[in-house]
Amino acid sequence: MLRLRPANIEDLALLRHWDEQPHVVAADPNDDWEWETELLHFPAWREWLIAEDEASGEPLGFMQIIDPALEETHYWGDIENHLRAIDIWIGEARYLSVGYGTEMMQQALARCFASPEVKAVLIDPLASNTRAHRFYERLGFRFVERRQFGVDDCYVYRLDRAAWEPTTGPDE
Repeated sequence: MLRLRPANIEDLALLRHWDEQPHVVAADPNDDWEWETELLHFPAWREWLIAEDEASGEPLGFMQIIDPALEETHYWGDIENHLRAIDIWIGEARYLSVGYGTEMMQQALARCFASPEVKAVLIDPLASNTRAHRFYERLGFRFVERRQFGVDDCYVYRLDRAAWEPTTGPDE
């Protein structure tokens, strides 16, 4: 079992370390998360979460949940209201493909859809990340479009509230 807790400035070294892991760089090669500043910034439109093993407290991964219509950089452009967007990664490669990502996503989706006005959740893996595509599709996400975000060639996926069902299974 995992628990999600708010990320804070005490996670700075951990997040910098995870940010340098080859599997994280491969999935998110061009983003500067500005950890030093952003871990001290708590906008209403964003949650930064650390996934931990409930029993041991071992940190396993990071998640960001945003309201893309309110996000201040307008990363998603002109977008409808009542959506959420998620970024996720597992920190250490040894924790990949053992179910942590699935549990993290299930908890994040439950968190998103707990708000009755949220009608869908978006994700934007790199177009080249076919493992991520399969992972999100297994969770019920549907491909929407191929889109350029800065220099990143991405696939946009969407999970509508009506299609959301908590699922289980190994993650990627």
